[in-house]
Amino acid sequence: MSGVPTPAQSSTVIRQLTSHLTIFSAPFSRGPGVKFGGRSTAVKLANGDVWVAASTSLDQPTRQTLGDMGDVKYIVGLDAVHWLHLKDFKAAFPAAKVIGVDGLQEKVPDLQFDGLYGKDPEGTKYGFEPEIEAVYFSGFKNKDVAFFHAPSKTLIEADLLFNLPATEQYSKSGESATSVVPGLGNLHPGTKTHKLFARAVGTNKEAMTRDAKKVASWDFERIVPCHGDVIEKDAKKAWLDAYSAFLEG
Repeated sequence: MSGVPTPAQSSTVIRQLTSHLTIFSAPFSRGPGVKFGGRSTAVKLANGDVWVAASTSLDQPTRQTLGDMGDVKYIVGLDAVHWLHLKDFKAAFPAAKVIGVDGLQEKVPDLQFDGLYGKDPEGTKYGFEPEIEAVYFSGFKNKDVAFFHAPSKTLIEADLLFNLPATEQYSKSGESATSVVPGLGNLHPGTKTHKLFARAVGTNKEAMTRDAKKVASWDFERIVPCHGDVIEKDAKKAWLDAYSAFLEG
């Protein structure tokens, strides 16, 4: 034996969805037995810069893949609760701009934010528009931002829509993706539970209706959620179903 320690094997599943879109899926539990999974998503913009929604650990394979994609220009916190890894991403890519939502400046006070949805004036542009469009859900409990990458027709979001169980995210972990909590472990569009969830986390119906309709107007064919499997078929139908309480009537 050489005596040189072997690095721990990464449980992150790295998958290229298109030539410009790569996802990083990893295990993540919210309390004992509630397996939501986590996911970061990276987009290579037309000018070669990289935009990344940072929601998973920056392990060596993740860092290597991002570096191979190009210069990381934007690090994004998708909502008020997806902030745990922002500092690590910024330390690894110090030239990148950090974009988040109002409230994150208090949760990560030693991180300099270059933009905050909900605090900056409405309509503020951060440099990746219009290739990536955004809708800030001011009436959603976690203050989520939905992003639309038009070239790949992909909706990227954190807590607005779940698609559990998190099969891909647990596929390298050696663990089952099944949660022990009834309902939560099977939270996905088309279920009564998800419709109830959408109503429960909406704090302002008028704002939710406005923003859900804006997302519905986008021409997306794929949904990349932070929690659960990617939806690559009937994605628009999934959104309309999940937010039917705000889109119908």
